[in-house]
Amino acid sequence: MNENTTRLTLSDRVTIEAGIYARKTFKKIARDIRKHPSTVSREIKSNSTKVAGERHYGKDCRYGYGCKFKNRCGDEKCNRRCASCYKNDCRAFCQKYENEPCNLLKRPPYVCNTCYLRRKCRTDRTYYSAKHADAVAARRYSESHMGIRTRGEELENMDNIVSTLIKKGQPLTHIHAEHGEKLGVTERTLYNYIDAGVFSIGNIDLRRKVGYRPRKKSRAQVPGFVNQEHRKGRTYEDFLKYTESNPNVPVIEMDTLFGVREQGKRLLTMNFNANNLLLLFLMRDGTADTVIEVFDYLTSLLGCAETFRKVFPVILTDNGSEFKRVRDIERTVEGQRRTRIFFCDPYTSWQKPHIEKNHEFIRYVLKKGKSFNQFTQQDMTLLANHINSVRRAGFNGCCPYELVVDPNIKLLLSLLGLEQIPSDGVCLKPSLLNQR
Repeated sequence: MNENTTRLTLSDRVTIEAGIYARKTFKKIARDIRKHPSTVSREIKSNSTKVAGERHYGKDCRYGYGCKFKNRCGDEKCNRRCASCYKNDCRAFCQKYENEPCNLLKRPPYVCNTCYLRRKCRTDRTYYSAKHADAVAARRYSESHMGIRTRGEELENMDNIVSTLIKKGQPLTHIHAEHGEKLGVTERTLYNYIDAGVFSIGNIDLRRKVGYRPRKKSRAQVPGFVNQEHRKGRTYEDFLKYTESNPNVPVIEMDTLFGVREQGKRLLTMNFNANNLLLLFLMRDGTADTVIEVFDYLTSLLGCAETFRKVFPVILTDNGSEFKRVRDIERTVEGQRRTRIFFCDPYTSWQKPHIEKNHEFIRYVLKKGKSFNQFTQQDMTLLANHINSVRRAGFNGCCPYELVVDPNIKLLLSLLGLEQIPSDGVCLKPSLLNQR
């Protein structure tokens, strides 16, 4: 056999797909495309398409859909089926739980194309499609051969746009979302160009490139801490169970930032996970009383506890002492419920990642160790406007303001004086607030 050593073409992949449906062996398929059988095997394993199976009530058990087991946890008073229980995870104690992939995927042809059970199968499946496989292979090949291909005036114009806006403190994601069509390259390519030194800026001008530190290991259990009274029924595990049983409920992450530790004004931050919209409230100190004052202020601004509950239905926060008066935060003076509070585990800031990312934007302007005493709420409103006008790659280049659709949230933004800043006017440098 005179084997051709070049890369597989779309025609070769069509022949492979047809051979799979014809139930040919890899040896026969390899003979048709003049390749070695191991090439066919690697091609199918590397470039096949995976399709997730059904997740009954969010659980990955292959028997979950038709499961009728009850009382597996030992609670004989419970009449709910274990698979749909939100109090206990049946996977932890059910002997029938299984999430192993189908055994047919462990032997040739390694895909489900010809399986007669594929239409009724509820487990994870894998298919080989010539068109999709060719696209995956082309993308992989392209990424492995990336280089500096832009030259001359085109590169100079690109440098003028990117470098000017980077020096204003704008993130590269925001710049690409606004000027990507004019730049004509991907965001990843811009990072490669900066790393290669072809722009007038370098990696030192990219905050995250030089400032990222490895995440510390979490300490989930801290003696004498996790059993505090105000956390009962409001732990992170309780939060996961609540959101699993109420999958469409909006979640808001909340935290506080200080300028100088234990001194002066603090910043209360609230982040809407659905669109990364950030609210900033300057407080006179970091006590529980001032946090409650902000909640009472927002309730009066929105008119009633019911509207507040529509805007802030579920809040996830950390374990700061300023959030311990849960009853006063969750309810108004008249006793009306306005929200639900849940707490992250100790030393696990990654459990509220959305607000931590927006805190990074805040620190671009308000440096650590600098007092907040010189600022006013108007300054924080200006800062929030600039942060909320930054375009995000995770939202297809849209900024948080453009993603707000809830009329109640739009009303709140109007009442707080929050509005979008023109893209090229976004500034995330200390000069935004004229700091000395």
